Amino acid sequence: MNATASRQTDRPVSSIRATPGRIAVRSTAKLVVTEAKLFVREPLGAFFGIIFPAALILILGSAMPGFNEPSADVGGRIPVEVYLPITLALAIGTVALVNLLNTLAANREKGVLRRLSTTPVPPVRLLVAQLVVNVIALIVGSGLALLAAWGAFRISAHPNVPGLLIAFVLGAASMVSLAVLLAAFTPTSRAAVGLGSLIYYPMLFAAGVWTPGPLMPEAVRRISDFTPLGAASQALQDSWAGDWPQPLHLVVMLGFTVVFGGLATKLFRWS
Repeated sequence: MNATASRQTDRPVSSIRATPGRIAVRSTAKLVVTEAKLFVREPLGAFFGIIFPAALILILGSAMPGFNEPSADVGGRIPVEVYLPITLALAIGTVALVNLLNTLAANREKGVLRRLSTTPVPPVRLLVAQLVVNVIALIVGSGLALLAAWGAFRISAHPNVPGLLIAFVLGAASMVSLAVLLAAFTPTSRAAVGLGSLIYYPMLFAAGVWTPGPLMPEAVRRISDFTPLGAASQALQDSWAGDWPQPLHLVVMLGFTVVFGGLATKLFRWS
C-alpha cells in the first residue's frame, strides 16, 4: 500500500461519506428545484401567484377614474397607494388558498404523497419544498406589485418597514397554516378548489379587496379584525401609513398560526 492510499484509508469515515444531514439537505433542495419547475409550468397558477398582484395595481391605477389622484375620501392620499398593502394581503391569500392548497390536494389525489411514503424520502420534505416554492412566489409577486406601483404611479409612501415585514411574515404564516390545515383532509384538487373558494372570497372581502379598510363600515372592520387575512391587511395598511401594527392584529395572526399549524401537524394525512 503506497502513502497516498494509506492517507485515504486513515481518513475518518464521516469525511468520506455524506452525513444524513447533508443527504437530507440535498434531497430537499432537489425537490425544491423540481417543484419550482412544476410551479412555473402551470401557467394559471404562476400568473395568479406572481403576476396578478402587479397586474391588478397597474389596471386599477390606469383604468379606474380618479384612482391615481389625491382623494379626500382617503385623507388626501392617492387611492392606488392606499390599495397597495391590500394587494399584498391579496397576494398572501392567493398563494396560500389557491396555489399551495390546490397543489397539495393534487399531490394526494395523484398518489404522490403515498408513493413518497414508501421511499426513503419522507413526504414531509415535499411539504417543505412546496412551502419554499410558494413563499418565494409570494415574495416575488409582492415585490413586483411594489415595483409596479412605484414605477407606474410614483407613489411617495413612507412605510414603517420593520412593522411591514412583521405584518407580512405573520400574515403569510397564518394563511399558509390555514392552507395546510385544509389540505390535511382535502382528498382531491376539485374539492380543494371548492373548499378554498368558500374561504378565499370572504377572506378577500375581510381584507378590503372590494372595499378598502378606511371605507368599510365600522362593524365590518371590527369583524375583519378577527380574521387572519383581515388582520394581516389592517396591519399592512397601518405599517404602510408609517405606524406600527396594532397589537390586536399581531395577536390574531399569531394565534391563527399556532392553532392552524398545530391542527395541521396532527391531522395531515400522507395518503
